[in-house]
Amino acid sequence: MLNDLDTLFVAIDQAFEAVRQAHPEAITCGKGCADCCQAVFDVSLVEAVNLQAHLQRLAPAVREEIAVAAQEARQAWERIMDAGLDPAVARIRCPLLDGQGCCLCYAARPVNCRTYGIPTVIDGKGHVCGFSGFEPGKTYPTVNLASLQQRLHNFSIQLAGEEKGGGRWPIASVIFEPSVFSAFADSLIAAGKK
Repeated sequence: MLNDLDTLFVAIDQAFEAVRQAHPEAITCGKGCADCCQAVFDVSLVEAVNLQAHLQRLAPAVREEIAVAAQEARQAWERIMDAGLDPAVARIRCPLLDGQGCCLCYAARPVNCRTYGIPTVIDGKGHVCGFSGFEPGKTYPTVNLASLQQRLHNFSIQLAGEEKGGGRWPIASVIFEPSVFSAFADSLIAAGKK
């Protein structure tokens, strides 16, 4: 299953690079730019399993750094949910960010992270990074996030069944509830699928 996820990630990264090559003036993403790392979103089970497998390979000191940041992120998430605020406009620093604004799990970053910075469409509405140079009213290649999320959902259902596979979790929960995800990661790794 994680091989299917890797294939999807490669296709997304290629699409991102194609847009970058076609519109280099509009893509402002670069190392240390962490605007997308402040967006609030949750991940599918298959993405969570992939992140947990990556986290297991990090040094203990790095995992501790991530755990401290995750505690802050989880508390912020709970405040947003308790207040009934719209998480789509909230800002929470991702616990996977280091002090220099770089992702500690870059290779395993979720779909939302991989597509941020190029035009996307969600529920028929276009979205772009506020720092990008994409001009309103112009037409650009666009990534349909709904179709990507549906594929992730399908992968997750195949991995764990409807009940568990249909869930979504904030990154902080992936970090704080490792037993939920690491069991799947361990079984896939043991089976030689990752």
